Amino acid sequence: MEKSFRLHLSALALLLLLPLGLLAQHRSDGLDDVLQHIPMATVFALKAADYWADDAGWDHLDSRSTWLELTATAVASYVVAAGVSYSLKQMVGERRPDHSDHRSFPSGHATFAFAGATMLWHEWGHLSPWVTVGGYGLATLVSIDRVVRDRHYLHDVVAGAAIGFAATELTYYVRKHIIKNDNVALTFTGNTLDLAVRF
Repeated sequence: MEKSFRLHLSALALLLLLPLGLLAQHRSDGLDDVLQHIPMATVFALKAADYWADDAGWDHLDSRSTWLELTATAVASYVVAAGVSYSLKQMVGERRPDHSDHRSFPSGHATFAFAGATMLWHEWGHLSPWVTVGGYGLATLVSIDRVVRDRHYLHDVVAGAAIGFAATELTYYVRKHIIKNDNVALTFTGNTLDLAVRF
């Protein structure tokens, strides 16, 4: 029953994370709308592969987190990154190089791409350095594309990358040092989802 629940949770997480890029297609920014979420989607795809490898009796890939920890960390990382990024966009009001609007600083695409790449590094970087290189490489390509297509200035994507990295690092720090596993209880009663945190 628990494995079935974990599989359903992974499928739900992938279904929620992958289409996020498609929601922004009204601006028709291009493939980078989807690519910005690929590092985070890869985190969940590798976790699902780890689950299936375990189910088939193969060697574990050994994620550093449980499904619940992974999902909570991903959501918290994206929420913190989005909150900082979009708050700054509203406060700074920098005009884009293509003059389409005043939400250039910082780059949200770079923010999400680097948040996902940093989580990929935390969860799966121990498997091979190429996992980390792939995640940060894709995040860098998304950022470069934003500059090349005149959607952002260089300092916009650098700031976005720093925000994404810092948001994920902060999330892991809070999870490790402030919210310890034995101090957190999550229960679902059928009607409500309750989170209890003991400090």
